[in-house]
Amino acid sequence: MITALNRLVDLVEEHLTEEFDVDGLARAVGTTEYHLRRMFSSLAGMPLSEYVRRRRMTVAAADVVRGEDDLLVIAVRHGYGSTEAFGRAFRAVHGVGPSDVRRDGGPLRIQPQLRFRLTVEGSIPMDTRIVDRPAFRLVGHAARVPLIHQGVNPHIQRHITALPQEEHLRLKALGDTEPAGLLQVSDDLDPDGTEGSELTYLHGVAVAGDTPVPDDLDAIEVAAGRWAVFRTAGPHPQALQNAWAATATEWFPANPWRLRPGPSIVAVLDRADDFSTATCELWLPVEPT
Repeated sequence: MITALNRLVDLVEEHLTEEFDVDGLARAVGTTEYHLRRMFSSLAGMPLSEYVRRRRMTVAAADVVRGEDDLLVIAVRHGYGSTEAFGRAFRAVHGVGPSDVRRDGGPLRIQPQLRFRLTVEGSIPMDTRIVDRPAFRLVGHAARVPLIHQGVNPHIQRHITALPQEEHLRLKALGDTEPAGLLQVSDDLDPDGTEGSELTYLHGVAVAGDTPVPDDLDAIEVAAGRWAVFRTAGPHPQALQNAWAATATEWFPANPWRLRPGPSIVAVLDRADDFSTATCELWLPVEPT
């Protein structure tokens, strides 16, 4: 995976002013575009699309500062049809327009070329199991919410607290298969993991594929397949979010599995009354590499 990510970085550099084939590279190195993008965003701390934008504007800034060409020529060279479009993209990265930089020489926010390196971690074992599951359904109450990487997501929190207590009890009684208990489900997640991008969040339970679904509940059909299940315990949601990050930095690089499209599921097995601490299971859909 480290080699694949560095080849992806090289591909970005070779095609900074044009589109490039991420899917073709992924297939060439024996993985999928979905998994490659998810691993890139987890390890780089930014989506692939954001890295490409920053690198393009870093190279463009050098052209602007040199002053050898007018701004329209530079804009076209870097894939923009007008100085206005180029200026908006430039300002979004550097915080100032290209004319200001040409006059003052800066300020510039430079994005160095990334290189991924393997470091020895793993001092804390990850409590993991692989589960092979037939098709099942996730049923409950769904909402579209923005992705937030750190801390409590207030949009999800509002969605859950708006449900009356008797509805939680009703859902728990409906669940009849693994993952057990009330579940926090994230689906339709942007493979780049862009903060602020929308996902479908479902508060509900898992039921067998032939279990009838009440008309007033939302349902997500889940295909048969394998799941990596990570058990976490400690401060909530920090312990869970740290484990989620560690799947990319430690577990996937060391194991012959990759992410496949599908929902991510959190099962809360035990928790403090104020939810300050919790024991959880994180279920991620996987397939062999």
